[in-house]
Amino acid sequence: MKQYIENNKERFLEELFGLLSIPSVSSMAEHKQDMVRCADALKKLLLEAGADKAEVCPTKGNPVVFGQKIVDPSKKTVLVYGHYDVQPVDPLSLWKSDPFKPEIRDGAIYARGANDDKGQTFMHIKAFEYLVCSGKLNHNIKFIFEGEEEIGSPSLAAWAEENKELLKCDIILVSDTTMISDKVPSINCGMRGLSYVEVKVTGPNKDLHSGHYGGAVANPINVLCSMIASLMDENGHITIDGFYDDVVELNAEERAMFARAPFDMDEYKEFLDIKEVKGEKGFTTIERTAIRPSLDVNGIWGGYTGEGAKTVLPSVAHAKISMRLVPNQNSKKITELFTKHFLSIAPDYVKVEVTPHHGGNGFLIPVSSPAYKAAERAVEEVYGIKPVPSRGGGSIPILADMQQILNADPLLIGFGLERDTIHSPNESYLLSQLFGGMESIVLFYQYY
Repeated sequence: MKQYIENNKERFLEELFGLLSIPSVSSMAEHKQDMVRCADALKKLLLEAGADKAEVCPTKGNPVVFGQKIVDPSKKTVLVYGHYDVQPVDPLSLWKSDPFKPEIRDGAIYARGANDDKGQTFMHIKAFEYLVCSGKLNHNIKFIFEGEEEIGSPSLAAWAEENKELLKCDIILVSDTTMISDKVPSINCGMRGLSYVEVKVTGPNKDLHSGHYGGAVANPINVLCSMIASLMDENGHITIDGFYDDVVELNAEERAMFARAPFDMDEYKEFLDIKEVKGEKGFTTIERTAIRPSLDVNGIWGGYTGEGAKTVLPSVAHAKISMRLVPNQNSKKITELFTKHFLSIAPDYVKVEVTPHHGGNGFLIPVSSPAYKAAERAVEEVYGIKPVPSRGGGSIPILADMQQILNADPLLIGFGLERDTIHSPNESYLLSQLFGGMESIVLFYQYY
């Protein structure tokens, strides 16, 4: 594969840059046509790589790209999952280059989607291309690329349920995550789930003069801040009744496994430019982002935020809140618990509403499975060191749904790094990781 990459490197980058140039932002209606353009481009790449068939399939939302090559129905079938939608680019002023005009700097591709997930999805297409061209393809391979992962995959579960015979497989192979580092690789054996809500606090029926009414009428922003502050105690423990009921506590041996992962606290704090970390008492930083649930405010607004001063007591305040969940916690149950709790702590001088948004459950796969062992061997061969099993702190809610629908476990071999700053300005992806990922995927098929 190394020689194949070397011989085709310029073509690979040209094709990937073509994908990255399409602003397929799923959360913005103005990019609806770009979603179709990107889906069509992926269909073309699959056919050129050697797929027997590839098609753009309509859903209730953005289209799904499906492709396959069946070499022998009796052989194992791998379903490759990826997504072609990307996050918005705001704030644009912080980008050092146009997010949809990819460029290479210091050995990395800079563009929105470079890592998440166009770059990592592209690796699978090129690994497949090599296997077909070299006559080394000994598995049936199916591809499913969706255009709504960044908005919670609202359409894919229903589409997968309707097409589960078409998607039938032995394993779901995914590259949409990170590894600890390019010196100490890791393989995710699980992901956290998600519950995402929006809250609204209403006080007076209109904005008021803060001099005439301040101190006499409740300020919805003040009230909202107080309510949010009460959701966490001094030990970083979430105060919602029943929140931890289904959390499985890891034993000492399992926690020791996580402690194997190298972690430099000083480097971590320097990277983030913070003096100290903060989280749930009794757990390490790695544990807090992998095996423990969390609650965070993702956005809060209300009143006047324009230039200069406006002495206003606002009528309404809003916040968006996400809860990351560990396997065994149920997203719908947690959303219900949050809603009940938040309404119960609302004081009489305001009205409170809770609107659920998207969510999904977490999942785990056994590190003893044949697929994990094959991935472990492949990554070790490329990186020269045995990868550490890890759990992703983020969420890909649709994978838990697909695991249930297809009765197949997801295997997450991600090649992103924390330095790639996905979802933020100046997203990037190291060329060494792009090509190392292709090599690892080819070897996975050899050992699986």
